[in-house]
Amino acid sequence: MPMLLSLPILELAAIPYYWHLPILVVVVSLVYAATRFDELGPILREAFRWGLRLTAFLFVIVVVLYVVATYL
Repeated sequence: MPMLLSLPILELAAIPYYWHLPILVVVVSLVYAATRFDELGPILREAFRWGLRLTAFLFVIVVVLYVVATYL
């Protein structure tokens, strides 16, 4: 069994999926912004704004879930 766990693909599967969240936020923000604009400047500005909104939304969800799990 130790030989099986040393395979690189299985090591990647053991990474917590929360580590991928910042990359996912950046990619979603860029793709969403690129569907609305054609030039690079507006795409990056809108991607930054959308990334902030998405991060704030996810943070609010985490806080609500924490409060529910702690006090209810």
